[in-house]
Amino acid sequence: MGRQLMDERDAERFMKNLRPLIFVILASALIGGCMVGPNYHRPAVQTPVAYRDLRENPQAQAQAASYADLPWWQVFQDPQLQDLIRTALKQNYDMQLATERIGAARAQLAITRSSLFPQVQGNGNFAGGNGQLFPAKENILQLTADASFQLDLFGKLRRETQAARALLLATEDAQRTVMLTLVSDVASDYFTLLQLDLQLQITRDTVTTQQDSVKLTSFRLEHGVATKLDVLQAQQVLDTANAQIPDFERQIGQEEDAISILIGNYPQGVPRGRALAEQALPPDVPPGLPSSLLERRPDIREAEQTLIAANAEIGVAKASFFPQISLTGSGGGSFGRSSLFSSMISSQNAIWSYGAQVSQPIFTGGALRGNLHLAESQHEQALTAYKQAIQYAFRDVSDALIGYQKFHEVRVRQEQTVADLTESVRLSVMRYRGGTTTYLEVLDGQRSLFAAELTLAEARGNEYQSLVQLYKSLGGGWQ
Repeated sequence: MGRQLMDERDAERFMKNLRPLIFVILASALIGGCMVGPNYHRPAVQTPVAYRDLRENPQAQAQAASYADLPWWQVFQDPQLQDLIRTALKQNYDMQLATERIGAARAQLAITRSSLFPQVQGNGNFAGGNGQLFPAKENILQLTADASFQLDLFGKLRRETQAARALLLATEDAQRTVMLTLVSDVASDYFTLLQLDLQLQITRDTVTTQQDSVKLTSFRLEHGVATKLDVLQAQQVLDTANAQIPDFERQIGQEEDAISILIGNYPQGVPRGRALAEQALPPDVPPGLPSSLLERRPDIREAEQTLIAANAEIGVAKASFFPQISLTGSGGGSFGRSSLFSSMISSQNAIWSYGAQVSQPIFTGGALRGNLHLAESQHEQALTAYKQAIQYAFRDVSDALIGYQKFHEVRVRQEQTVADLTESVRLSVMRYRGGTTTYLEVLDGQRSLFAAELTLAEARGNEYQSLVQLYKSLGGGWQ
């Protein structure tokens, strides 16, 4: 025990000497000054009191609840589509990049925020041995601690922290935008795929029907009740349908590749769930109140957080005009033991000091003022981008509302057209078999029916596409 390098009394003396330094740092941490620069207030942006579709339709009233409040798994009820969306949210590379950007922004906030706290660094040095000049054995331990703390009297560090925190929130909203876009893109491509499947099936059914027509006209030609022209005309419709099959197969393969990339896979086949005609459509699609759009759309929220960060940067630029005050302190001691003098079994030498450093810009050649003007200009740009994002959002909603309503009307009327043409073809075939009309009448009806069925399939696909776009434009899908 008598030969210990530092006893408890030495440690107590060392800590006693550090107490003034600790007191200065803690007292400085309680000093708070005002923050220069403007405090953020949400800009007053004039928005419509109702969506355009509702203004032109007095019977429709805006509701507080919105279709976009529903989570995507309640909107898209096809189990296979739900599996594709879940896979995309886990594996899509854009989604992974957006998530990593959040981590980077969170780390940047921690770095920026650390300037608000004292910075303390400890150092230790140990030396010992026998020298020729000092033949006695001697061991020396030096312990020192340095601390510095920048007083944030004018709020520069706090404004920087505000900006970093706003950018973190903007990054989180950017991730929500990626999620919303990803959910919508997967659903949109899936419905396009189902539309192409339906059009391919219609074409194949038409080929089967026309093969029967060619057989019928050939049979009638053999019995002298039809002409060679009838056979050739029937063959023309068959050839037209056959020529479209490879094109639909090409589009289906490319659409499957697009969905595979969205879900984070290499190009491969995509399993289907319900057919397009079996997909559920909501009986009512309430858009909600226009004011709620500002909170629900993540792109608008991202633009506002960017505006908040730009507003804080003005305070950072203004604070640079004022003095910067830093407190510094250090403390420590050296402790040793020598065998040269038996009466001097230990020695101690402890020191501590503290001070303050003030720096005031005097002449910077206009750099500080230019930096302030730059921050103000960037704030105005962010404000303009915020207002523009709101304007674009209302345009998206208006386009989607109009599209969903009109595509629905097109699909309903096209269904009636197909029904009428189906009956017309049935009657013309009966008349042809009865010898009361030429095959040209049957041919015209079959051509029209084939084109109308393909158009109906496209109209069904457009209706579901417009539903996806409406859901996206209202800000749904990122829950």
